[in-house]
Amino acid sequence: MFDQHLMNVLLIVTTTFFISALIMPYIIKIAHHIGALDVPRKEQGGRHIHKVVTPKFGGMGIFISFLFGYMLFWDYSLKMNAILIASFFIIITGMIDDIKSLTARQQLLGQTIAALVIMFYGKILLNNITVFGYNIDFGLFAYPITLIFILGCTNVVRLTDGLDGLCGGISSIFFLTIGIISFLQGRFNTLEITLTFIMLGATLGFLAYNFHPAKTFAGETGSTFLGFIIAVISLLGFKGTLLTSVFVPLLILAIPILDTLFAIIRRMIKHKHIYEGDKDHLHHQLLKMHLSPTKTVFVIYIINILFSIAAIIYTINDAKLGTIMYIILFIVVLWIILHTSIISDKLPKETKKFEKNLFKKKK
Repeated sequence: MFDQHLMNVLLIVTTTFFISALIMPYIIKIAHHIGALDVPRKEQGGRHIHKVVTPKFGGMGIFISFLFGYMLFWDYSLKMNAILIASFFIIITGMIDDIKSLTARQQLLGQTIAALVIMFYGKILLNNITVFGYNIDFGLFAYPITLIFILGCTNVVRLTDGLDGLCGGISSIFFLTIGIISFLQGRFNTLEITLTFIMLGATLGFLAYNFHPAKTFAGETGSTFLGFIIAVISLLGFKGTLLTSVFVPLLILAIPILDTLFAIIRRMIKHKHIYEGDKDHLHHQLLKMHLSPTKTVFVIYIINILFSIAAIIYTINDAKLGTIMYIILFIVVLWIILHTSIISDKLPKETKKFEKNLFKKKK
């Protein structure tokens, strides 16, 4: 029985991988034709790492592969219909932004409409969560909480799209982790699991063209779609008891969540709008340490994988070991915060001063 499920998973991942990889060259040509190109600009504050004009329509290849995966491996259902309709709103908003930049409010409007479709038509809601063994029922607050959750996941993943292979890699780690958890729990042939493996194959196919030096970027089309689907899979996982704790998706997405949180704090300290871009994200901090773009991406992969391992251990009823791993990883993240300008330019100077004084006292 297990072998049969494993073969089914391999079929889903392999099929969607090849569909994504095979259509990506055509997507790249379309991007050039319609002007969906990322042109490095000095006025962006030097945030652009790439030096050449690059098509940014790769997310469309992921989406097309996702559609084929749905048609081949899943039947019609109300929830799936809602996911498809909502995804079209995400994709259309992303496409327009990739061709002709939208304002942050316009992007948020498209994402909100997609979230409302999921909530009111698909009836996919975060009704309750379990925290430290206690079940909390949200009641009517389930609607605003679900909306915040979907928008939060969508934009947390979107903000990771700063280096070749970063957004797609982090998303792939999420899908793979959810897939491993499903196997450990013996959960097969559910909507959330099928979606997970469809997206894993589709994203890996895109990554074949997105590793440094990237032939294409995900663009807003891809990064928002990946974040949106991650939110939907998480919500379905909660409803289906795949994700037995609210901490599981938070653990898997710890790095992009923390990076987004730091960005908000950093911009508030500098009296900047939270939507205003800068070059102080985690990947920028690692680049400042003279790591190459490829090494930077792999360092973030490793940290993310460690958080995912902690999430897997936490989920398979060894919460104590999972918590210990999480604390250790949090200490590592705290060290990075204190020794870089990820929150404030003054912080590493103050840290060095404190460490110097502490070392003197010990002498």
